[in-house]
Amino acid sequence: MNAIRDPALGHLAWPAAGGSRVPFGVFTDPAVYELEQQRLFRGESWSFVALEAEIPNSGDYKTTFVGDSPVVISRAEDGSLHAYVNRCAHRGAAICRELRGNVQNHLCVYHQWAYDLKGNLIGVPFRRGLNGQGGMPADFDMKQHGLQKLRVQALAGLVFATFSESVEPLEDYLGPMPRQAIERIMSRPIKVLGDQRQFVAGNWKLYAENTRDPYHASLLHLFHCTFGLYRSSQKGVSVMDAKHRHSMLTAMRGTDDGKLEDYQDTRTYNADFVLSDPSLLAGRQEFDDGVTLVILAVFPNLVVQQISNTLAVRQIIPRGVDKFELVWTQFGYADDDADMDLIRNKQGNLIGPAGLVSMEDGEAVEIVHRSIIRDQDKSSYIAMGGEQAKDAQHLVTEGSIIGFWEYYREIMGWAA
Repeated sequence: MNAIRDPALGHLAWPAAGGSRVPFGVFTDPAVYELEQQRLFRGESWSFVALEAEIPNSGDYKTTFVGDSPVVISRAEDGSLHAYVNRCAHRGAAICRELRGNVQNHLCVYHQWAYDLKGNLIGVPFRRGLNGQGGMPADFDMKQHGLQKLRVQALAGLVFATFSESVEPLEDYLGPMPRQAIERIMSRPIKVLGDQRQFVAGNWKLYAENTRDPYHASLLHLFHCTFGLYRSSQKGVSVMDAKHRHSMLTAMRGTDDGKLEDYQDTRTYNADFVLSDPSLLAGRQEFDDGVTLVILAVFPNLVVQQISNTLAVRQIIPRGVDKFELVWTQFGYADDDADMDLIRNKQGNLIGPAGLVSMEDGEAVEIVHRSIIRDQDKSSYIAMGGEQAKDAQHLVTEGSIIGFWEYYREIMGWAA
């Protein structure tokens, strides 16, 4: 067994080396959650925070989170992007209370301390007092009381932020595989179609597992399997970056004709089902490589997806040890014609909290979380395709989940 190098978590131990046995306490222990905020979300990682298309103009801002820390993403007058904690330097009130907006500067509603678009303090009411009374101390320096700033970088229209001063540059953090996958989907200017928000009663890492799991996709999701958007019998891959923190699975629709005998007795394949509106799946081929489904999981909190003609980013926001928020932002390309707008909007019904191919994932997370609250000394067993973190040129594997846990153990301080 391997115990974490932290006294508060000495009671938790992994039953084996590697990532194929995961103690249930990792999902349910509040002390683990607190340590994740410190070592992971405020540690050596880049968290996704926005699409550049969400804040295209000077003064545009978006409020979101890095881990469970509230942050503001802002575009300044010179076009530069900035990220800072959404907390006034005076008494700690949130300076931005809307999800998005456009301002010339940020003004805390509590005592009207004002900040510029880069997070610098530019105004304090009654700083020198009134009628010779009150006022801030003589040595008060506004330069020392700006908002807490984060590093921010963008790649191909995706914006990331980090509390760390030492984590490698974003391009190096992502590595070649995720960069190429992002640049493939973000190949030309995009337009945001809208958000969907889902609150899930389960630990955020159960969803991180889900998005690295090609094994479940055609066995949990009836729509996927029955209508052929995804099946493990299709051509596809499950691959990771060099450190196993990021992963991608792909599939090619229509490549498993005549190979469905293994699905005949499964709950999720029903040839009697037909669509009353077949136009739902009547899309267009957009990519020359023939890949029709991409699920790119970027550690710790981002999923970039292509399912047929639906394009989206999913942001995972932890809200406590037993709940998280999932923000789906769907987008298309700025030069889409009217017909493609209709296709994307109709296929948008495939994803999101009630999506025809994704509504089961939230329920899967919750039924796991409810079932593991007790028996913290027990663990999961992850071994489809072997008990090693390795790439696969097929979709019958859990190798990327094992890779996720190996990296998680390393960054959290559990010896692998």
